[in-house]
Amino acid sequence: MSETVVYAIQDDYGKEFAWCYGCGRLNEHGLHLRTGWNGEETITFYEPRKEHTAIPGFVYGGLLASLVDCHGTGSASLALHRKNGHEPGSGEEPPRFVTGSLHVDYLKPTPQGTTLKAVGRVEEIHPKKFNVNVEVFAGEVKVANGEVVAVLMPSTFTS
Repeated sequence: MSETVVYAIQDDYGKEFAWCYGCGRLNEHGLHLRTGWNGEETITFYEPRKEHTAIPGFVYGGLLASLVDCHGTGSASLALHRKNGHEPGSGEEPPRFVTGSLHVDYLKPTPQGTTLKAVGRVEEIHPKKFNVNVEVFAGEVKVANGEVVAVLMPSTFTS
C-alpha cells in the first residue's frame, strides 16, 4: 500500500503551471508527484510503474532524478508559501519555482515494487533561490542523495 500526501503544494499551482511531467496534476501521462510537509521537512511518495525499469527488478535512475527535481522545486514552493503566511489548501496560489541546478548521487540500486520516499530540507540562500537537500529511500534503504537549487519563476514568465 502506498502512502500519500494529503495537502500537496502542487494541488494549488495555477493551471498554466500544472503541466510538469513530474509533478503536474494536469499532465495525464505524468508522474503526479505530490509534495507536502512532514514537520519541518518535506515529503513525497511515489510507487514506480513497470515502465520505470532500468533492468528487470530495478528502477531507472532517471526516475530518481525526476523525483529529486520535482521534490526540490515543490519543497522550495512550500517553504516560500509558508514564509508568506500560507499553507497548501488554504486557498492562495503558491509561488512556482524552476530548477537552477540538479545534482544526484546514486547510492544503491533501487528495487522495483517498493514505494519511494523523498525527504527534503530547505535552506533559503537568496530571496529568489532556495537550496533543497533531498534523500530518496526505497523502503528503509537510502538509495540516493540529491541537491536542487530552485529559482523563483518570474511573475512575467511567458513561453
